Amino acid sequence: MRSIILPFLHVEETVQARIVPPSGFTARLTLLTAAAMAFLALFALALSLATGRLATRWDDALASASTVRISAPAEQIDAQVSAVLRVLETTPGVVSARALSIEEERELLAPWFGTSLPVDELPLPALIEIVEDEGGYDAESLRLRLAGEAPGAVLDDHARWRRPLVEAASRLRLLGLVSIAIITGVTAAMITLAAQAALAANSGVIRTLRLIGATDRYIERAFVKRFTMRAFAGALIGTFLASAAVAMLPEAQEAGGFLTGLSMRGAEWIWALAIPPLAALVAYFATRIAAHRSLTRLM
Repeated sequence: MRSIILPFLHVEETVQARIVPPSGFTARLTLLTAAAMAFLALFALALSLATGRLATRWDDALASASTVRISAPAEQIDAQVSAVLRVLETTPGVVSARALSIEEERELLAPWFGTSLPVDELPLPALIEIVEDEGGYDAESLRLRLAGEAPGAVLDDHARWRRPLVEAASRLRLLGLVSIAIITGVTAAMITLAAQAALAANSGVIRTLRLIGATDRYIERAFVKRFTMRAFAGALIGTFLASAAVAMLPEAQEAGGFLTGLSMRGAEWIWALAIPPLAALVAYFATRIAAHRSLTRLM
């Protein structure tokens, strides 16, 4: 039985190799396209995941803290700071509140104006840092109380800063997902063109096979198998190279801001494993549709 099956399989492989040559322009095009698209897809995926983490980090950091700015004549600053601290001590949702020192205000201004700024000579407002609990506090109610106790106090709950930052990060994440969709479409289009070119180049072989009884299903299966495996192999190479490049990106750092922390973390690498099978699936359907259309026209 084995002596009968092995020669048959060898003949079938030989015939399929004649239908779809194992090398040549279309083979290289499929491999390179799959590798390049997988490389880009992994970077788009890393960008999407990183911006998702960034949006969460910004939202959490800005949502749990707020400040009170006190602008008043120098002789009234201390009294109003004390009044604001008393109000905050009795405000539900406020965990702690403290006035920032001149040195801390200088550190906050240093990234914008440098360390040589004469802070002592400037009429800087007093700043009070507020740390709130998970439930937060009633901002409108607190503003009304502060207006009555300290006219120079202004509450900044960071909502006007948090909203655009989180929205920008969310849009970047959406852009990454849209990029993956575009990459998938381009991959399907390029593999379709490669399959059609291979079918057109081997039209004579296909007609001969039809004359000796080969069905279109058999010919189509040969094309689908070859192109699917080529796309999978190319995507595997591209994913490996992209994974190595992403792994070398710097980790998240406070000083680096958005420019760091773009690498993937922990379980997120599982998504990278899905890229080669996805490329093979795209190649399978793209080649199947292209082969069916081309074989119909060759009738």
